[in-house]
Amino acid sequence: MKSFNIQLNSINDVKVFVNTVNKYSFDIDLTSGRYVVDAKSIMGIFSLDLAKPIKIEIFDDNCDNLVKELESFIV
Repeated sequence: MKSFNIQLNSINDVKVFVNTVNKYSFDIDLTSGRYVVDAKSIMGIFSLDLAKPIKIEIFDDNCDNLVKELESFIV
């Protein structure tokens, strides 16, 4: 499992992020405060406070390709 913080600054960022994570079969969660949503759910992401960094948790040990694809969102 890997976790780090990301920032989604615009609607387009959310769209690109969701399209990217949906290419992978493993579970990915986003946490903001006490709320946890599925990172593959665009509606779930829009329920979070996007003004602050969001914690991402990737539930797979072989996720280096995904982390590389998400580099532009990492804070």
